[in-house]
Amino acid sequence: MPAAQVATTAAFSGFTGSARNHPLTVNQTIILPYSPLPRLAMVSTHGYVAAVPPLGAADTGGQVVYVLELAKKLAQLGYEVDIWTRRFEDQPEIDIVNERVRVLRMPCGGDAFIDKEYLVDHLGEWAEHVLRFIERHGLTYQFLNSHYWDAGVATQRLSEALDVPHVHTPHSLGLWKKQLMEKDYPHDAANFERKYNFAQRINAETWLYRTCAEVIATTPLQVDMIVGDYGAPAEQVHMIPPGYDDNRFFPMSAASRNALRQRLGYEGRVVLAIGRLARNKGYDLLIDAFSVVATRSPDAVLHLAVGGTVLNANEQKILDELKVQTAGLGLTERVKFSGFVADAELADLYRAADVFVLSSRYEPFGMTAIEAMACGTPTVITTHGGLFRAVTFGRHALYADPFDKEDLGISVVKILKHPKLSNRLGRMGAHKARSLFTWTGIAQQLTSLIEERATALAFTDNA
Repeated sequence: MPAAQVATTAAFSGFTGSARNHPLTVNQTIILPYSPLPRLAMVSTHGYVAAVPPLGAADTGGQVVYVLELAKKLAQLGYEVDIWTRRFEDQPEIDIVNERVRVLRMPCGGDAFIDKEYLVDHLGEWAEHVLRFIERHGLTYQFLNSHYWDAGVATQRLSEALDVPHVHTPHSLGLWKKQLMEKDYPHDAANFERKYNFAQRINAETWLYRTCAEVIATTPLQVDMIVGDYGAPAEQVHMIPPGYDDNRFFPMSAASRNALRQRLGYEGRVVLAIGRLARNKGYDLLIDAFSVVATRSPDAVLHLAVGGTVLNANEQKILDELKVQTAGLGLTERVKFSGFVADAELADLYRAADVFVLSSRYEPFGMTAIEAMACGTPTVITTHGGLFRAVTFGRHALYADPFDKEDLGISVVKILKHPKLSNRLGRMGAHKARSLFTWTGIAQQLTSLIEERATALAFTDNA
């Protein structure tokens, strides 16, 4: 084994077995196994990135799922995958996802959690730790794939130091979010900079999109903005949508669905929303819209499966406000706050619902909506995001403006009142999800893009 495969640490006390990709520990020395397979690096620095992430925790949601699932599929395609993130609190240095995927954590900015808006200030330190770790272990990468702007800034530094192509996936765009929030909250515009660090973010994004090797947008709208507003070279911007696990999210028979509803205690016509407790998710807008639904569909019940296992002060404040709003509308008996949903239960919740609603003020794509569609659940999605441009209205899903409570509410009512529409949306929505949004297809698109780039560069060098 090369000497570079050995590193000393007093912090890791995890795996001691001999599985092919598991590190060995000998006298508190980590020995990373050698692999002849090509290796990729995925970088997602904020939130709680782990083999089993605490979804719903601060800054820990769809992006973490995206990174983990894509990494697993890339591994199935024949790669070793390292997911690089930040180490804080009492996390171990290495976390094994499976035999070909591992999470590698490097410290920066101390042991406390740092919000994603300001983590970038500490990522120079993080990148130095990563570079030293890579050198010690003799790691080489085919390419680096970063996620969100904070990781993108750090990964561009790694890319230049290692001379390895950097492919960046923004997930969301600061310019778009700023424009939407100024429209939604004009009275609070003075506080946006303090809360969201927009100036630094947008400047960093502009530099990043113009500098990295490739940018992966998830929707046509993102492609347009990255090229038109940020000035990225059009030939370096590509669209690859997010995905879902088709081994987990799929429709069930009516009999199985009825059994699920009994087990979950669902009664009446269930309108479902799932996600983190964050303002941009628009749960307050959905509650307003449900007041329209409630008068037209007497047996409709809104289930809000929102938040994580433990709520921080801001999340608790949002939840308290939602409950006050619900009471003020006289909907306390019709709106259920079911809280955190374990990952193993997620698909069954989608299947048991009559309608799923994505009501976000701002949503780059909307993974929960794709998962719901894949489960055969009729879905209503926001027009303030990218997904609605990828589906056909009335065939795959309905879409509505969440700021217009009648528009959103009546869209839900249409599904509840018209079985033929509901059946068509359930059937064709699942078909659309399978045809475009599986992780396998997305992993293949990403690797094909890199292979095409390598071929083009080789041709240019030999010309």
